[in-house]
Amino acid sequence: MSSSTDERPVTAGIIIVGDEILKGQTQDTNSHFLCKRLFALGVQVKRISVIGDDLEEIAKEVAEFSQKFTHVITSGGVGPTHDDMTFEGVAKAFNTETVAHPELVKLLEKYFGPESLDAAKMKMAEVPATAQLQYGVNKSTGEKTKYPLVSVANVYMFPGVPSLLERAFVLLEDTFKNPNSTFHTLELYVNQNETNIASQIKQVAEKFKQAVVIGSYPDFHNSYYKVKLSLESTNLHQLTSAYDELKSSMPEGAVVSYEKDPIGKAAEHVYEIVGRQQDDVFTRSVKQAVSVIEEALDKYTSLEEICLGFNGGKDCTALLHLFHAVVQKRYPDRKGKLQALYIRSRLPFPEVELFVSNACQRYNLELIRYEGRIKENLAALKQGHPGVKAVLMGTRKTDPYSDHLESFSMTDPDWPQFMRVNPILNWNYEVVWRFLRELCLPYCSLYDQGYTSLGSMNNTHPNPMLQFIDHNGIVSYKPAYELVENGNERDGRNT
Repeated sequence: MSSSTDERPVTAGIIIVGDEILKGQTQDTNSHFLCKRLFALGVQVKRISVIGDDLEEIAKEVAEFSQKFTHVITSGGVGPTHDDMTFEGVAKAFNTETVAHPELVKLLEKYFGPESLDAAKMKMAEVPATAQLQYGVNKSTGEKTKYPLVSVANVYMFPGVPSLLERAFVLLEDTFKNPNSTFHTLELYVNQNETNIASQIKQVAEKFKQAVVIGSYPDFHNSYYKVKLSLESTNLHQLTSAYDELKSSMPEGAVVSYEKDPIGKAAEHVYEIVGRQQDDVFTRSVKQAVSVIEEALDKYTSLEEICLGFNGGKDCTALLHLFHAVVQKRYPDRKGKLQALYIRSRLPFPEVELFVSNACQRYNLELIRYEGRIKENLAALKQGHPGVKAVLMGTRKTDPYSDHLESFSMTDPDWPQFMRVNPILNWNYEVVWRFLRELCLPYCSLYDQGYTSLGSMNNTHPNPMLQFIDHNGIVSYKPAYELVENGNERDGRNT
């Protein structure tokens, strides 16, 4: 990719050093982090190399990279042990020796104490003779970093520990920034297999090859699209032209609208629905649910008093997002976890367990986990978490034994006393799925395999109403959101 005919692109090469990476003992996350940050700075990463703790190999790779790329970033091999050889390798690449840098010696003496500065620790001060020390600056405080990064010419030697590398890079990233250009990116999401659109991609890529890079990335597990097409360029006009042409070349209905960060933008998108002027069932349902949750937050002013019932099903997934959105809007600076109650069935689907775990990460949940009968577990909740007064539930009136419930209903007198808050009580099956799909929310993968109501493995099957024979003559199932008859929602459940 080139930004113009008279400007050379700013490039980078990344060298990951460490036997532990090559042996599979440690996973490399540094190159992924560096590529993302450098791209945002307008720097093209042209090559990533992973090499072992070998002096000659380090020297050879650094010498080659330093000639080819604007910046060279190394990761790892700068510690005190015998196999940390990056400083020596870089020195060899530039035909120089390592020497004890007086400023680094002083810093190490200050940190470790002069009496404990043995040969191993001193190794971290022995850097190439031509080395420069790069101090980063915290932009929010203006403070200079206490310990510098070592560089030689266009080679910057970062530590291999991800947290240390990331912190150092953020403070030094202006060193690498391309002042003349910024990469622009546009993305298309397509619900067709990559083979079906390969010719269109090739044609547009060839036409704009001098200015735009097009990448095609299949996703076999996404519920909303099958291929992401990424278009990148430093020339915004050329980029938009390529984007428009590629989009118009796709089969009718193939391009889908997709939100990459539905959780981060939860309040924005949910309250956009609330603000709509339409008086349809969907809009009314969302407005009512939000109103109930807002009322619950008024009644129970501390979030420690509220717990969300969550078992990975579609209804409580919609409720989780609604609750998160309302809390996000009311407390935009809040960082604490939301409480969620997971009463685990005795034979849970592995897919459900995985989804629950992932949801805890996505929504920052503190999961209170029990197993067995609901009544006994509510008693355990009362004892273990006495501050909880209300439980948000994804119950709908079409659920068994639920047609008598109200938005706020206390548990029966012979049960542990909690206020049951039912925001989506009046939602139907279609509204649940429209909410999940319109907002591009993650949901349990079983719903894409024909399951419409989830229980345990011993009593739950794909819904026969969604069964069909595919072009290979194999029995298959449509996804749950394609079920038309609301009354058949539980047809895949034995009980």
